[in-house]
Amino acid sequence: MEKVNLVFGTVYGSAQFVAETLNDKIAELEYSVNLLQPTDLAGYVPSEDELLIIVTSTTGQGDLPDDIAQWFAELKSVAPYLPKLQYSIIGLGDSSYETFCGAAKQFNELFIELGAKSITKMLEIDACETMEPETEATQWIPAWHAAVQSLAS
Repeated sequence: MEKVNLVFGTVYGSAQFVAETLNDKIAELEYSVNLLQPTDLAGYVPSEDELLIIVTSTTGQGDLPDDIAQWFAELKSVAPYLPKLQYSIIGLGDSSYETFCGAAKQFNELFIELGAKSITKMLEIDACETMEPETEATQWIPAWHAAVQSLAS
């Protein structure tokens, strides 16, 4: 059974709700899922033999939510080399802003720098198009699951 670590950064709670919804849906696929709270992230370096999903909203001018910014800064500072880490990112944003899904894009760039491999194209959920980002994230799970299955074969 593959282990999946879910990390989220949120301002108003939407990214947390998406992560909690994903937690339940991915567990139904018989993965072992660990939903990490932002307060659990100090010193956390993702294990390379586990999958990672990051769900984050964007605030300000493409900035990271305060609750996950410290972890981002810590990872950037420590810069662990993670060539076997496989990850996916879901960004929540508003396309009326120039910095649409800026926090998710920053995380993607960071994990590329750390040598990690993205297993899916980043999912960008636009608040201008949907009022229920958890629905779009749930619809993304089959593609994520297929990508994970292809890694195992």
